[in-house]
Amino acid sequence: MADKDYLGWPFFAPQHAALEEALDAWAGEHVRDAHGSDVDAVCRTLVRQLGEGGWLRHAVGGTHHGGAHEAIDTRAICLIRETLARHSGLTDFAFAMQGLGSGAISLFGSDANRGEYLPRVARGDAIAAFALSEPQAGSDVAAMQCAAVQDGDHYVLNGEKTWISNGGIADFYVVFARTGEAPGARGISAFIVDADTPGFDASERINVIAPHPLATLRFNNCRVPMSKRLGEAGQGFKVAMATLDVFRTSVAAASLGFARRAFDEALAHATSRKMFGQTLADFQLTQAKLAQMAAGIDAAALLTYRAAWQRDQGRKVTKEAAMAKMQATETAQQVIDAAVQMFGGLGVVSEHPVERLYREIRALRIYEGATEVQQLIIARELLRDSTP
Repeated sequence: MADKDYLGWPFFAPQHAALEEALDAWAGEHVRDAHGSDVDAVCRTLVRQLGEGGWLRHAVGGTHHGGAHEAIDTRAICLIRETLARHSGLTDFAFAMQGLGSGAISLFGSDANRGEYLPRVARGDAIAAFALSEPQAGSDVAAMQCAAVQDGDHYVLNGEKTWISNGGIADFYVVFARTGEAPGARGISAFIVDADTPGFDASERINVIAPHPLATLRFNNCRVPMSKRLGEAGQGFKVAMATLDVFRTSVAAASLGFARRAFDEALAHATSRKMFGQTLADFQLTQAKLAQMAAGIDAAALLTYRAAWQRDQGRKVTKEAAMAKMQATETAQQVIDAAVQMFGGLGVVSEHPVERLYREIRALRIYEGATEVQQLIIARELLRDSTP
């Protein structure tokens, strides 16, 4: 049974604890076995179930567009991701991508765009995706080569995106492309591209150690109406960073969910596994490891929910979100590795809970900004604040 004392922390309001309790019960009934050989089909089913359950309403902003709140509640997003990740990594992925893929529309979309896309996302009727990375432009967004040229009341997109989650199953993509208003990151714009747009192709799929829909996208004279641009021309980097400021903290929360599940599995195993006339938990080495795991999880949780709370207070959280993402993902990797070690041979049996967690956590230390990028962000913010 997961320790939920953290729900009493002053970061949360009463409705947050009620949300977690309701979701935990729902997930225990609906998503316990959310795995299968056809990962595309599983993800489509999960999105539909999350929509029917009302959980995707928290992933979009605006009550008149199907959202649970007028503005996205970062703490709610984080609690949902932590809870779902504890039950199933793929279910957490399905929820997270609905939020990340539509987040720029919630934040920067016109009323027409919000009305067209957000209600379908909230119901689970449309699958969303976020297309920023390129083969030579991952962490270095300024190196982006995918280009959009204005042609009358349309933009014409040419280029390539890769490592795009939900690639191949999404109904629409928020795509970032160079429009040339200024050098580097200041000359990028954001667009909504429907999956059935002529010249768009997402057929090249990518297989990774924790399977989920992932693809390379190609744009060949892909015409997108100017009305589908998000924000002003040249403000795409601002759109991307504002979206990531919301959902980067939620990556930390998902890591917490993985870490808590691994800790629960390890604790149950340690207290029941008989060795040399006693239990594994009776050994001081085991006790020391459990103590390190528990302290690391709480430290990461404090950073995560501090960042979420600060954002919900309207404060800038670039540094705090980076700290949370870095600490929580790195801690979760350590906790899960310790759990695998504690299980011994069972820990590396395919589809054992801790083996699956071992594969699922690894990508979180890379996507939405690798750990090394978070370190650069934190240092940059610290140095900026210290400048007279």
